Amino acid sequence: MKSPLIPIDIVSIYKNRLGDPLPLPTRMAQCTPDMHTAIFNIATDLAKKGGKLILSDLFRSYDMQSQSHNDFVSGKKKAFSPPAGGSFHEAGRAFDLDLSAIKIPLADFWTIASKYGVNPIVAQPKPNQSEAWHFDCRGSHQIVYQYYTDKKGTNFKPYTAAAASGILSIGIHVDTFGANQKQAAIQSCLIRLGKTIGNIDGQIGKNSHKAIDELGVLFDMNNIDGMLIQLENLVQHKFPNEFIAPSV
Repeated sequence: MKSPLIPIDIVSIYKNRLGDPLPLPTRMAQCTPDMHTAIFNIATDLAKKGGKLILSDLFRSYDMQSQSHNDFVSGKKKAFSPPAGGSFHEAGRAFDLDLSAIKIPLADFWTIASKYGVNPIVAQPKPNQSEAWHFDCRGSHQIVYQYYTDKKGTNFKPYTAAAASGILSIGIHVDTFGANQKQAAIQSCLIRLGKTIGNIDGQIGKNSHKAIDELGVLFDMNNIDGMLIQLENLVQHKFPNEFIAPSV
């Protein structure tokens, strides 16, 4: 099965006319199960220290990410925003938060978030730098990130590769792969299952063929859907917390 997106009820920076805080808007208020669990664990730990986890952004659709990128290109938005297909927001695996609400040093927040598999996109905990508010829960797609960092794949930068993997895993279109979305999703599964196949490029070659055989999945290019479903099931078995909705 695809990695599901589930709704989340979390307070946001947005307010009503009386100045009361509102939940994150529905269009943004969805994420993967492991991100859902992480957000509430982080919020609980932060509350014990007198802070609040208040979000400004979480999920972005293809159109929302495209608009965010266009706003960056036009200068309407100062913070960098990649084109659609390159952000963990599109996978329901990234949030932006109100740094003023955490009430603890950013470095301490990093420590809390890291306990739950959520990590910053910037290199140092300096709250005044751009994107200091952005955090990812990469889950199994960290394997793709490391794979590209190790130069086993070369057609993307590591972050872009991992983000594309996350987006493919929920069944969202990534322009780079054109008509070969399912083939690219198969390659994402193979890498997360520990196989070395070269690039995620939507082209099923001999390395992918070999890896599929090694995993006990019947290789059949006339049944791409069947191969993908079987591989997704193997990924689900290996990373169940990315598929099971929390009971909250």
